[in-house]
Order: sequence, then structure tokens, then C-alpha cells
Amino acid sequence: MRRTRLAGALTAVLALALVATGCGGGGGQAGPDGAGNGTGASTSGPASTGPDRVEPITDPATPRLPVTVPSADGRRVTVTSTERVVPLSGSLSEIVFTLGLGGHVVAKDVTATFEQADGLPVVTRAHDVSAESVLSLRPTLVIAEGTTGPAEAIAQIREAGVPLVVVAPAKGLADVGTRIDAVAAALGVPGSGETLKKRTQQRIDAVRKGIPAHAEHPRVAFLYLRGSAAVYLLGGAESGASSLLEAAGAIDAGKESGLTKDFTAITSEALAKAAPDAILVMSKGLGSVGGIDGLVKIPGIAETPAGTDRRVVSVDDGVLLNYGPRTDRVLKSLVAQLYGESK
Repeated sequence: MRRTRLAGALTAVLALALVATGCGGGGGQAGPDGAGNGTGASTSGPASTGPDRVEPITDPATPRLPVTVPSADGRRVTVTSTERVVPLSGSLSEIVFTLGLGGHVVAKDVTATFEQADGLPVVTRAHDVSAESVLSLRPTLVIAEGTTGPAEAIAQIREAGVPLVVVAPAKGLADVGTRIDAVAAALGVPGSGETLKKRTQQRIDAVRKGIPAHAEHPRVAFLYLRGSAAVYLLGGAESGASSLLEAAGAIDAGKESGLTKDFTAITSEALAKAAPDAILVMSKGLGSVGGIDGLVKIPGIAETPAGTDRRVVSVDDGVLLNYGPRTDRVLKSLVAQLYGESK
């Protein structure tokens, strides 16, 4: 899970649910177990994109330090070394590795599930960082999300003299380049940031240009599910999924039905108003409720067009809401599952 991006009034509820289930806001690799049927979106899991790896840029730059950069919490932070970097989310880790500086990373968040991060110690779960774990690794730079906490842990890291840069959370496609720029600046490689930003945007544009014209603009509801903690939420305008769905030519059913915030508890009434033709879920979330068969048992889902047709789109937790260098893959998978296009 920005996902990154599960902010707002329900952030604390989500964090508790994630801790209870041992999952991050992203980062699950477990796929759904429901059987596929019908037409349209896939009901057998996300389309395969090969190994879960990031693709570093060619010819990455050597950091030019020291640099003083703005932090999203209003501070200015001076970075003198990137020898030991700790990114406190899977999305931030993805950017650091893709900038070609993965060899400098000494720890990770539970949502950094890509292959190159295997074996790194985990120091954050569900936006909850262990200051003691971070400091024990002698970091020279910590990069955090605006949602990383608790505040006492962030303060403890700073009081130990470690430069800590906060990056503003991503809410949509427009934030991809901004986050790459912020991380690259903190690492002292702004030129590499420009290269990666350009590559990422070109790939996103290519996917969007390749989406065939469709008479259908499916209404898609984004559901956040953690079955073992009984957390069932319907995404609204601030869930983080709207930008992706709209780029794929779909309608965010929760947003369109009038849900202006991030998430609301799933009710039969809310689902009936959203009337989704398809449901978007994270893979681990779908697995946590028992796949498609379990999903349609959640009250109200079977009565929607999506539930009737068992039309479900699933994307790996670790990339869905990251809005990072692999966003083109996420968008391509959404399109393939919604419209049955070849990949």
C-alpha cells in the first residue's frame, strides 16, 4: 500500500488495521483466489508484469553534496552524506532505487516489496516508524512521508542529528514528477531526477495514448479491504485512486456518488448509490476476504452491477497508489483488466 495516500479522517483506523493484519499500506504480494468469469475486468488477479523489480536509470549520477533542500513540513534540511539512506515508505524506496542509489539504502518500510529491497531490515509498518531501529543503522539521511509518525519518533531521529527530509504525499498522477524531484534533490542528484521524471512521464503518456476509444466508461469503486481486521472501506474523491481510474477512461464511482473525502465504511446504501460496474482492490486485500467468493458476501456488494458480474480489478498493494516510477505499469494493468486489452 501510498500508498501511498490513505490519509484523512480514517488514517488511524487504517493504520490499526494494517498493524493487526501484519500488512502495510501497500506491499502485499499475495494474489486473489477468486475464479474468473464473464467479460471485462479480470477476476483472477493482476495481469503479470514479470518479476517485481524496479528499473534503475542508466548512468546514474554521483551525489553532489552538501545540499540544502526544503522539507514538506516547512523546514530546510542540509544533507552532507547519502552513504546510509533510510526511506520510510515503499514509494520513497522505489524512487531511491530507480535513481540508481539502491546500494546506499540500509533499511526499508514493510511496503518496499520489490526484489532489489529483499533482505533489508524493516523499520516502519503502517506509517509507524521505530526511531530506535532507524538510529541503530547509523543513517546519514532519512526520507519520510508526510504521514510517517509518530511525531515523537520523527523528533527523536532529528534530535540525534540525522538529516530528515519529509516528502509531500502523492494524491494523483500530477504528483509523480514532484516526488521524484524532491527525492532526487535530497540525494544530491537533481540531474538523475530530471532523467527519471522524463522517462516516467513518457511511459505514462504512452500507455494513455495506447488506450483504444471505448464507448464504455465503466464506473469503478475502489475498496480498501482487510478482512482479518474487519475493515471494509469505500474510496471517495481523496482516496488516491481517482486519478488512475480517470486516466484509464473510467469513472471513480465513489467520487461520482458524492463521497468527497478519502474513505467511508462500506454500507449497502453507499454501494447502491455508487453503483459500480467494476471494483478495484489491492491484491492482498482481496485475498484477505477470501477472493471473489468472499468479496461478494460483504453486504451490498452482490447487489451492485460489479458484484453481479463478479467484475473485479486487482493490483499489487506495493504499487497501486505509489505514484512513482512504475505508475505506467499500474495504469497499463488497469486498462488491460478493465477492457481486456492485450499487454
